Amino acid sequence: MDKGNYSRVPEFVLLGLCSSWELQYFFFVFSVFSSLCCIWSLGNLLIILTVTFDTSLHSPMYFLLGNLSFIDICQASFATPKMIADFLSEHKTISFSGCIAQIFFIHLFTGGEMVLLVSMAYDRYVAICKPLYYVIIMSQRTCAVLVTISWAVGLVHTLSQLSFTVNLPFCGPNVIDSFFCDLPRVTKLACLDSNIIEILIVVNSGVLSLSTFSLLVSSYIIILATVLLRSSAAMAKAFSTLASHIAVVILFFGPCIFIYVWPFTIYPVDKLLDIFYTVFTPILNPIIYTLRNRDMKAAIRKIVNYYLRPRIISEMSLVVRTSLH
Repeated sequence: MDKGNYSRVPEFVLLGLCSSWELQYFFFVFSVFSSLCCIWSLGNLLIILTVTFDTSLHSPMYFLLGNLSFIDICQASFATPKMIADFLSEHKTISFSGCIAQIFFIHLFTGGEMVLLVSMAYDRYVAICKPLYYVIIMSQRTCAVLVTISWAVGLVHTLSQLSFTVNLPFCGPNVIDSFFCDLPRVTKLACLDSNIIEILIVVNSGVLSLSTFSLLVSSYIIILATVLLRSSAAMAKAFSTLASHIAVVILFFGPCIFIYVWPFTIYPVDKLLDIFYTVFTPILNPIIYTLRNRDMKAAIRKIVNYYLRPRIISEMSLVVRTSLH
């Protein structure tokens, strides 16, 4: 279509999670009282601070975990605040530039997280299968390169997705049946036959999702096969170490693969999967990693006691003095 024959829509209308006002008020109250934003921000921020300030956690595994927490904060920030605010809005809209920005950030953070999870699996593979060479292989330089690669892959992935989308002619329909600008739904609104664009997006997202998922599964199989040849105690320790990683991988990759490998067949469950990997996965990640890790729990307890206990004691002393006077 000739670009001079259409005028681009200035904004998109978001239908949100549901059309019922009663349910939207319920979701808003639930979001406020459960303090979703505070939970994922504080949980992941606590992990970042603990890994940064506790010298016992200055190791490659926790360095990568801190970067994962940072990506989780970013990933939950791009859509969750607007979603909560829109629960009280009858007319939910987002500008064209805001929509493109959401598409950019969701693919940047999800692409980066996929590669970072592979890096964390590689770290566990070296630690369990090649323990004598762990310090040499997983040096500070290696960790920095792995994190840089994860952000670079996320950036290339999202720029390639935007190259398919940003110049599409959006001249008529502008209603998106979601709470954020999901790429498959946005592309369907284009005023042209977008079959070729759809195939390119499927190839882009599908190759990244399936390749990283295959690498993760392969690494876990190799690790478990290696420890099977050792003692049962080594097997139990390895499984305990990998359990949190496997749980995060399943929770993150399950919805992503379902949505983006078959992105242009819209299912009613897609909204639930969208909110799961954009909102709940960033909340669950710090919970899973802290509950399954003794060192992390001990370090967090130490940080909390060091910074909060003196303040609590001083406040109690002030209250006691005030009551005596």
